[in-house]
Amino acid sequence: MSNLTKQKRAATPDSFSPAQLDAKGFPAPSEGFIITHLLIVADQDRSRDFYSQVLGGKVIRERDPAAVRLGNSWVIINSGGGPTDDKPDVTAAPPRSSRVLTSGLNIRVADVWATYREWRARGAEFLTEPKDHGQEIRCYIKDPDGHLIEVGQSTGILDQRQSGS
Repeated sequence: MSNLTKQKRAATPDSFSPAQLDAKGFPAPSEGFIITHLLIVADQDRSRDFYSQVLGGKVIRERDPAAVRLGNSWVIINSGGGPTDDKPDVTAAPPRSSRVLTSGLNIRVADVWATYREWRARGAEFLTEPKDHGQEIRCYIKDPDGHLIEVGQSTGILDQRQSGS
């Protein structure tokens, strides 16, 4: 493979570098970027415990903000607050209603039914059992602040991608 081909391949969205961590496991890339999911919550301890104890994440930082390694990503959990010098017109607040979706966490799993049973046994309250929608089997839970979390298993969508449809 030529150097130009390698450079083009490295720039495509299909390629990525493994996440880089600092010594304590916090996301800290030396180049490029890592995507984390910031949640503004009413109670950092309650939310940290939910993401670690119910969903099985690893606590990297206890609070202010809390950080939980969840699968191959991180959930950053912080309290709300008024404007700051770097966001002077923005107030951070937890969802006002668990019935209005403004953002969602999407967790892809290998076996949605096994995950459903495991997390339900740990105390997760699912809105419904997993439902087959052809391209995926999915179900939803809400965290203690009402953030919606989709738990899904890709099924038919993989066949479509492979066949070029």
